[in-house]
Amino acid sequence: MSNSDKNKNNISRRAILPILGTSFLIPLFGFGQSELETEPDKEDEDYEILLKPDGTTVKVKRSALKKSKVVKKGLSNKSLLNWLGKKK
Repeated sequence: MSNSDKNKNNISRRAILPILGTSFLIPLFGFGQSELETEPDKEDEDYEILLKPDGTTVKVKRSALKKSKVVKKGLSNKSLLNWLGKKK
């Protein structure tokens, strides 16, 4: 009887493997994920298309334009190109 009592109290490898296997399946089913609000998709954000000096276009987020600051108002095109390092 003492051997059977010891076997009932001890957990064998065969008993651990199913528990371990099911614990790896829990993330696949989505249990334990919190219901936090996800980040807005890139498609949801508004973009504005701007023209670069060389004639190519650039897509810029409107939120980035709102957060930007004006370095110098009334800047001429020639002085802007000098400031950028392009001389025409």
